[in-house]
Amino acid sequence: MLIEQNDDHTLARAKALADAIKDVAAELRLIDVADFIAYIHVEQFGNIQDIVTSAVEMFFKHGTLSYGWAAEFEIEWDRPPTIMIDMEFRHMSVSFTFGLTLQAAQAGVVIRHIAFDDLVEDPQMQTQRLIEAITDAKLPLLRR
Repeated sequence: MLIEQNDDHTLARAKALADAIKDVAAELRLIDVADFIAYIHVEQFGNIQDIVTSAVEMFFKHGTLSYGWAAEFEIEWDRPPTIMIDMEFRHMSVSFTFGLTLQAAQAGVVIRHIAFDDLVEDPQMQTQRLIEAITDAKLPLLRR
């Protein structure tokens, strides 16, 4: 997974997220890219939500990871298409929004906003809480 972040804490957070959602990204890449492009083009975001929900429910607890109701695509003549999907995470007093980028052979994440229900000022503690929330939100291997 590609991670587009710059400082150490942001990089650690994005890496934890990327590692956690790699199976979701792989599942989403099973969908024909033309379907994603068509749904985005005609703004059928409910269809995208159904696809994302189906992929997420195999790997995350219900209600923890969801589609953020925005998506876009990039199509150029000289390279494969790219699908960008806005996602939201909420669990254990941690919430964040991020972009998930899907390409033919890889995926990437960009965390856009993080919020904690209680005040946590130490960046290292924030990173740890985010990692704990992501880890707890994942379904055990046996339930997959």
